[in-house]
Amino acid sequence: MKNKIITRRDFIKTTVATTTTALVSTSAMGELYPGSVLGANDRINVGFIGIGNRGSLLMNLFLKEHECRVAGLCDVYEPYLLRERSNVDPRILQQIAGSVPRMNETLPSNIHRFKDYRKLLDSKDIDAVCIATPDHWHAIQAIDAMNAGKDVYVEKPLTLTVHEGRMMVEAQKKTGRVVAVGLNRRGNAVYRKLANEILPSGKLGKISIATAFRINNQTPDGIGKMKGENPPAGFDWDLWIGPQKTRPYQYNIAPYTFRWWSDYSSQMGNWGVHFMDVIRWMLHEKAPVAVTAAGGNYMIDDDRTIPDTMQVTFEFASGTIATFCIYEASSGNLFDFGEVQLRGSKGTLNVDEGGYKIVPTAPGQFQTWKKSGETEEFSWKDFTDLGDGSNSNSTQVLVHNFLHCIKSKETPLCPLEEGHRSTSFAHLANIAFKMKRRLEWNAETEKFTNSDEANALLHYDYRHPWKLNI
Repeated sequence: MKNKIITRRDFIKTTVATTTTALVSTSAMGELYPGSVLGANDRINVGFIGIGNRGSLLMNLFLKEHECRVAGLCDVYEPYLLRERSNVDPRILQQIAGSVPRMNETLPSNIHRFKDYRKLLDSKDIDAVCIATPDHWHAIQAIDAMNAGKDVYVEKPLTLTVHEGRMMVEAQKKTGRVVAVGLNRRGNAVYRKLANEILPSGKLGKISIATAFRINNQTPDGIGKMKGENPPAGFDWDLWIGPQKTRPYQYNIAPYTFRWWSDYSSQMGNWGVHFMDVIRWMLHEKAPVAVTAAGGNYMIDDDRTIPDTMQVTFEFASGTIATFCIYEASSGNLFDFGEVQLRGSKGTLNVDEGGYKIVPTAPGQFQTWKKSGETEEFSWKDFTDLGDGSNSNSTQVLVHNFLHCIKSKETPLCPLEEGHRSTSFAHLANIAFKMKRRLEWNAETEKFTNSDEANALLHYDYRHPWKLNI
């Protein structure tokens, strides 16, 4: 079967109307938005709430933007706040050295620094905020930021509960602020082409199965077993805990490994949200009608409170079934290529941020037709002159787009409602895992229709005095 290679010229010709923003480099983006490049005195002053691993990566992307001035920093860990890596607790460096930021940025000498995010929000020198705190803080901080008149870029997963997401959407309607969600594949050229052109064209036929995965072999010890003790010097543990119930500090909870504790995050939220977002985006689905989850702590002996092995199945009203797999006790890949696979009646798509491949289907039993199309491949490598040559460019696109939308008041590439809907997949999966049953979901009321017990898990009671101020 003949391979059909999409050339750079063909791609630009067919997708310029819908994907130009995601394809260009930071230096060229100003040409897309007339009048968007500001002078030094007109820059957007951005404050950063949470400047650990992910927050530091985002801050460095904002620093590349001519329209941005880093005006404020906020973190509950003093070495992060002061950008002094040499002062980081040696145990933290030993345990998660690769996730401790380098902290070698060049920042303004008069930058504001705060331990409490509320004081940063009180600053008249801050126009917008970037929130990259643990998941259980996102909703409270984002709503408070909107109420304080700040525009918001909030890292994924958007929330810890479904209720938080809906309240964030309501707060945005009330305040009119610009809010963008850091689901980075929304800024990726490959996924934008698929979502805006390939899937709507019907080239794959009717999609029956969508599959994605996260594989990360942590056997045998995972995040380890530790006991409660005093937090590191300069770490405000009570403020880190925030709305969650009080508990002793453990070095395998914060500042990074909270993602393996259900009170603060989950791997379904950490990774599953990325892939369920692109699946529902490409398929133009809003929400599932049912969800089932299976798994457990089968392989790793550590303190985690989430499963090391998990398979989730989402059913859509259209007839498509989507599956996400979390395997933290093995290695390898589920597919020969890519991170997401869509299986259609006319072709099978494998894709990641670097490119995609569509293989036409072959006839099965009782069929007389010979072939359904041609093999098609697309590689990001054809477009290195339009970006920075790396997959991380997608997040740079989102950052640039956010700053542009602050001025233009346009809708960001990943708006709040979309971020909420995609994050809800993680919450539904985690609830189905706890319930050990098939749960049916009403996307309009955002309630389960067959379990009051499951509905009770759509939110939790915050510790005093924290609340959603809406």
